[in-house]
Amino acid sequence: MITSAGDPRVMTGRLHDAGMTVFHVVGSLRNALKAADAGVDGVIVEGVEGGGFKNPQAASTLVLLPLVASRVRLSIIAAGGICDGPSMAAALVLGAQGVQMGTRMLTSAESPIHDNLKNAVVGADETATVMLSVRGLPTMRVLRTLTAERALAAGRSDVGLDGIPALYFTGDLAASMANTGQVAGRIAQVEAVADIIDQTWAGARAALDDARARLDV
Repeated sequence: MITSAGDPRVMTGRLHDAGMTVFHVVGSLRNALKAADAGVDGVIVEGVEGGGFKNPQAASTLVLLPLVASRVRLSIIAAGGICDGPSMAAALVLGAQGVQMGTRMLTSAESPIHDNLKNAVVGADETATVMLSVRGLPTMRVLRTLTAERALAAGRSDVGLDGIPALYFTGDLAASMANTGQVAGRIAQVEAVADIIDQTWAGARAALDDARARLDV
């Protein structure tokens, strides 16, 4: 069970009683230490470049992951900015035991979201997301759509989060905000989940071997 966005003490005990393993999503060292004190089995460390709800003062995965790994003796999954073998290899070197790929899997062939959103992610560059912090909405990283740009300019949004089902499943990009990580700029095509996993696994090994070879030069 993955929990997030709240006090991990609320659910961890009950989930353990039900026989579940609990990982809690954290965006700061303070939250990671709090989760460890609550007895979770592991943490998902997500930097500010990841999509979705965020603390605007949070650190990137490159900074946050090794910091948490140096202070927390739990299994660590890295998230935020990860979409392939080299980024997985970097996460492993920085202290993670595994990775979570949100935006990458969002745009997989099997993902049920509409092709309009998948194509918007595939067509995005590295500047195509924005940290949106406006009145009436939680702070979150979203795709830089026209709707997001208007909200950013006005300091408020004319649409809330109720339109997310329409955005995801009917392809209406104006219906709400599209939670998407900066890694959208590195996703070039829609692929099957099995291919994504196979390429990521093989790519991580190749990246680590290549790094070792460069160190030995």
